[in-house]
Amino acid sequence: ESGSLTAEAFNRIRAEILACRLPPGQKLVIADLCHDLGFSLGAVREALSRLTSEGLVEAEPRKGFRVAPISLADLEDVTNLRVLIETEALRQSIRRGDAHWEAALVAAFHLLSQAEAQPGGIDIDVYEQRNKAFHEALIGAHDSAWSKYMLGILYRHAERYRNINLRLTAAQASQRDVHREHEEIFRAAMARQEARAALALEAHVRLTLEIVQRQAAGNGAMPQAAPARGAA
Repeated sequence: ESGSLTAEAFNRIRAEILACRLPPGQKLVIADLCHDLGFSLGAVREALSRLTSEGLVEAEPRKGFRVAPISLADLEDVTNLRVLIETEALRQSIRRGDAHWEAALVAAFHLLSQAEAQPGGIDIDVYEQRNKAFHEALIGAHDSAWSKYMLGILYRHAERYRNINLRLTAAQASQRDVHREHEEIFRAAMARQEARAALALEAHVRLTLEIVQRQAAGNGAMPQAAPARGAA
Protein backbone atom coordinates (compact mmCIF):
# COMPACT_ATOMS: atom_id res chain seq x y z
CA GLU A 1 0.00 0.00 0.00
CA SER A 2 2.84 2.39 0.83
CA GLY A 3 4.43 1.71 -2.55
CA SER A 4 1.12 2.26 -4.32
CA LEU A 5 0.60 5.63 -2.60
CA THR A 6 4.14 6.69 -3.46
CA ALA A 7 3.57 5.75 -7.12
CA GLU A 8 0.32 7.71 -7.17
CA ALA A 9 1.99 10.75 -5.60
CA PHE A 10 4.86 10.42 -8.08
CA ASN A 11 2.48 10.37 -11.06
CA ARG A 12 0.41 13.31 -9.77
CA ILE A 13 3.38 15.56 -9.02
CA ARG A 14 5.05 14.66 -12.31
CA ALA A 15 1.86 15.55 -14.18
CA GLU A 16 1.74 18.93 -12.44
CA ILE A 17 5.37 19.62 -13.40
CA LEU A 18 4.95 18.53 -17.02
CA ALA A 19 1.83 20.67 -17.40
CA CYS A 20 3.76 23.60 -15.84
CA ARG A 21 1.15 24.03 -13.13
CA LEU A 22 4.22 23.64 -10.94
CA PRO A 23 6.46 26.03 -12.91
CA PRO A 24 10.19 25.62 -13.56
CA GLY A 25 12.28 26.77 -10.61
CA GLN A 26 9.42 26.77 -8.09
CA LYS A 27 10.29 25.65 -4.56
CA LEU A 28 8.38 22.52 -3.59
CA VAL A 29 7.12 22.72 -0.03
CA ILE A 30 6.35 19.17 1.05
CA ALA A 31 3.67 20.22 3.56
CA ASP A 32 1.85 22.20 0.86
CA LEU A 33 1.98 19.30 -1.58
CA CYS A 34 0.62 16.95 1.08
CA HIS A 35 -2.27 19.34 1.69
CA ASP A 36 -3.02 20.01 -1.99
CA LEU A 37 -2.72 16.44 -3.21
CA GLY A 38 -3.91 14.54 -0.16
CA PHE A 39 -0.87 12.30 0.29
CA SER A 40 1.23 11.52 3.34
CA LEU A 41 4.55 13.19 4.09
CA GLY A 42 6.45 9.97 3.38
CA ALA A 43 4.74 9.37 0.03
CA VAL A 44 5.43 12.92 -1.19
CA ARG A 45 9.03 12.91 -0.01
CA GLU A 46 9.72 9.58 -1.72
CA ALA A 47 7.96 10.76 -4.89
CA LEU A 48 10.15 13.87 -5.02
CA SER A 49 13.27 11.77 -4.53
CA ARG A 50 12.23 9.60 -7.48
CA LEU A 51 11.55 12.67 -9.62
CA THR A 52 15.13 13.83 -9.05
CA SER A 53 16.32 10.71 -10.86
CA GLU A 54 14.31 11.81 -13.91
CA GLY A 55 15.79 15.30 -13.77
CA LEU A 56 12.40 16.97 -13.25
CA VAL A 57 13.12 17.93 -9.61
CA GLU A 58 16.33 19.17 -8.02
CA ALA A 59 17.29 18.44 -4.41
CA GLU A 60 19.05 21.34 -2.70
CA PRO A 61 21.14 20.51 0.40
CA ARG A 62 19.43 21.88 3.52
CA LYS A 63 16.87 23.66 1.33
CA GLY A 64 14.59 20.88 0.14
CA PHE A 65 13.29 20.38 -3.38
CA ARG A 66 12.69 22.63 -6.37
CA VAL A 67 11.22 22.07 -9.85
CA ALA A 68 14.10 21.77 -12.30
CA PRO A 69 14.68 25.02 -14.22
CA ILE A 70 14.46 25.31 -17.99
CA SER A 71 16.89 26.81 -20.48
CA LEU A 72 17.49 27.02 -24.20
CA ALA A 73 20.65 24.95 -23.79
CA ASP A 74 18.66 22.20 -22.05
CA LEU A 75 15.96 22.19 -24.72
CA GLU A 76 18.57 22.07 -27.48
CA ASP A 77 20.31 19.13 -25.79
CA VAL A 78 17.02 17.26 -25.28
CA THR A 79 16.01 17.94 -28.89
CA ASN A 80 19.29 16.77 -30.41
CA LEU A 81 19.37 13.55 -28.41
CA ARG A 82 15.71 12.84 -29.06
CA VAL A 83 16.17 13.31 -32.83
CA LEU A 84 19.18 10.99 -32.79
CA ILE A 85 17.35 8.16 -31.03
CA GLU A 86 13.78 8.60 -32.26
CA THR A 87 14.51 8.87 -35.98
CA GLU A 88 16.55 5.65 -35.91
CA ALA A 89 13.84 3.95 -33.84
CA LEU A 90 11.27 5.02 -36.45
CA ARG A 91 13.39 3.62 -39.28
CA GLN A 92 13.71 0.28 -37.48
CA SER A 93 10.00 0.25 -36.68
CA ILE A 94 9.05 0.84 -40.33
CA ARG A 95 11.29 -2.05 -41.39
CA ARG A 96 9.89 -4.44 -38.80
CA GLY A 97 6.28 -3.25 -38.58
CA ASP A 98 3.51 -5.71 -39.42
CA ALA A 99 -0.26 -5.37 -39.82
CA HIS A 100 -0.72 -4.99 -36.06
CA TRP A 101 1.76 -2.10 -36.02
CA GLU A 102 -0.07 -0.44 -38.91
CA ALA A 103 -3.44 -0.83 -37.18
CA ALA A 104 -2.13 0.65 -33.93
CA LEU A 105 -0.57 3.57 -35.81
CA VAL A 106 -3.79 4.28 -37.72
CA ALA A 107 -5.77 4.29 -34.47
CA ALA A 108 -3.29 6.57 -32.70
CA PHE A 109 -3.23 9.02 -35.62
CA HIS A 110 -7.04 9.08 -35.78
CA LEU A 111 -7.36 9.92 -32.07
CA LEU A 112 -4.65 12.57 -32.31
CA SER A 113 -6.36 14.13 -35.34
CA GLN A 114 -9.59 14.37 -33.36
CA ALA A 115 -7.79 16.16 -30.52
CA GLU A 116 -6.21 18.59 -32.99
CA ALA A 117 -9.55 19.39 -34.65
CA GLN A 118 -11.56 20.37 -31.56
CA PRO A 119 -13.71 23.39 -32.53
CA GLY A 120 -13.21 25.06 -29.14
CA GLY A 121 -9.43 24.78 -29.34
CA ILE A 122 -6.95 22.16 -28.20
CA ASP A 123 -7.42 20.60 -24.76
CA ILE A 124 -3.75 20.53 -23.79
CA ASP A 125 -3.99 17.54 -21.45
CA VAL A 126 -5.90 15.39 -23.98
CA TYR A 127 -3.63 16.51 -26.78
CA GLU A 128 -0.48 15.56 -24.83
CA GLN A 129 -1.84 12.09 -24.05
CA ARG A 130 -2.70 11.42 -27.69
CA ASN A 131 0.46 13.02 -29.05
CA LYS A 132 2.54 10.77 -26.80
CA ALA A 133 0.52 7.72 -27.90
CA PHE A 134 1.10 8.61 -31.56
CA HIS A 135 4.86 8.94 -31.13
CA GLU A 136 4.93 5.64 -29.21
CA ALA A 137 2.92 3.96 -31.98
CA LEU A 138 5.39 5.19 -34.60
CA ILE A 139 8.25 3.29 -32.94
CA GLY A 140 6.07 0.47 -31.65
CA ALA A 141 7.69 -2.18 -33.84
CA HIS A 142 11.21 -1.26 -32.75
CA ASP A 143 12.49 -3.95 -30.38
CA SER A 144 14.94 -1.90 -28.28
CA ALA A 145 13.62 -1.51 -24.73
CA TRP A 146 16.48 0.88 -23.90
CA SER A 147 15.62 3.19 -26.81
CA LYS A 148 12.00 3.35 -25.70
CA TYR A 149 12.99 3.97 -22.08
CA MET A 150 15.34 6.82 -23.00
CA LEU A 151 12.81 8.33 -25.38
CA GLY A 152 10.20 8.26 -22.61
CA ILE A 153 12.44 10.41 -20.41
CA LEU A 154 13.35 12.78 -23.24
CA TYR A 155 9.72 13.11 -24.30
CA ARG A 156 8.68 14.12 -20.79
CA HIS A 157 11.34 16.82 -20.63
CA ALA A 158 10.31 18.15 -24.04
CA GLU A 159 6.68 18.16 -22.88
CA ARG A 160 7.35 21.01 -20.44
CA TYR A 161 8.64 23.21 -23.25
CA ARG A 162 5.66 22.34 -25.48
CA ASN A 163 3.24 23.21 -22.71
CA ILE A 164 4.96 26.54 -22.05
CA ASN A 165 4.74 27.32 -25.75
CA LEU A 166 1.06 26.28 -25.97
CA ARG A 167 -0.02 28.10 -22.83
CA LEU A 168 1.80 31.38 -23.38
CA THR A 169 1.38 31.93 -27.12
CA ALA A 170 -1.68 31.87 -29.32
CA ALA A 171 -1.64 28.81 -31.54
CA GLN A 172 -2.02 31.07 -34.59
CA ALA A 173 1.01 33.19 -33.64
CA SER A 174 3.51 30.43 -34.36
CA GLN A 175 2.09 29.81 -37.85
CA ARG A 176 2.50 26.11 -37.14
CA ASP A 177 0.24 23.46 -38.64
CA VAL A 178 0.91 20.61 -36.22
CA HIS A 179 -1.70 18.35 -37.78
CA ARG A 180 -0.01 18.66 -41.17
CA GLU A 181 3.33 17.75 -39.56
CA HIS A 182 1.84 14.65 -37.94
CA GLU A 183 0.05 13.67 -41.15
CA GLU A 184 3.28 13.89 -43.16
CA ILE A 185 5.06 11.59 -40.70
CA PHE A 186 2.10 9.21 -40.61
CA ARG A 187 1.70 8.91 -44.39
CA ALA A 188 5.43 8.37 -44.94
CA ALA A 189 5.53 5.69 -42.24
CA MET A 190 2.49 3.89 -43.64
CA ALA A 191 4.04 4.01 -47.13
CA ARG A 192 7.23 2.47 -45.64
CA GLN A 193 9.27 5.46 -46.80
CA GLU A 194 11.68 5.42 -43.89
CA ALA A 195 14.00 8.20 -45.05
CA ARG A 196 11.10 10.57 -45.72
CA ALA A 197 9.44 9.66 -42.43
CA ALA A 198 12.66 10.22 -40.48
CA LEU A 199 13.21 13.63 -42.07
CA ALA A 200 9.61 14.66 -41.36
CA LEU A 201 9.94 13.51 -37.76
CA GLU A 202 13.19 15.42 -37.28
CA ALA A 203 11.68 18.63 -38.69
CA HIS A 204 8.65 18.18 -36.43
CA VAL A 205 10.71 17.71 -33.27
CA ARG A 206 13.13 20.53 -34.05
CA LEU A 207 10.37 23.07 -34.78
CA THR A 208 9.48 23.34 -31.08
CA LEU A 209 13.09 24.33 -30.36
CA GLU A 210 13.06 26.86 -33.21
CA ILE A 211 9.83 28.46 -31.97
CA VAL A 212 11.12 28.78 -28.41
CA GLN A 213 14.39 30.22 -29.72
CA ARG A 214 12.45 32.86 -31.68
CA GLN A 215 10.37 33.69 -28.61
CA ALA A 216 13.51 34.04 -26.51
CA ALA A 217 15.14 36.28 -29.10
CA GLY A 218 12.04 38.47 -29.31
CA ASN A 219 11.54 38.72 -25.55
CA GLY A 220 15.20 38.92 -24.65
CA ALA A 221 14.76 35.98 -22.29
CA MET A 222 13.64 32.36 -22.12
CA PRO A 223 9.80 32.17 -22.02
CA GLN A 224 8.57 31.01 -18.63
CA ALA A 225 5.44 29.30 -17.38
CA ALA A 226 2.34 31.00 -16.06
CA PRO A 227 2.23 32.04 -12.37
CA ALA A 228 2.06 29.14 -9.96
CA ARG A 229 -1.33 27.66 -9.21
CA GLY A 230 -2.44 25.06 -6.70
CA ALA A 231 -1.39 21.50 -7.49
CA ALA A 232 -4.96 20.33 -8.00
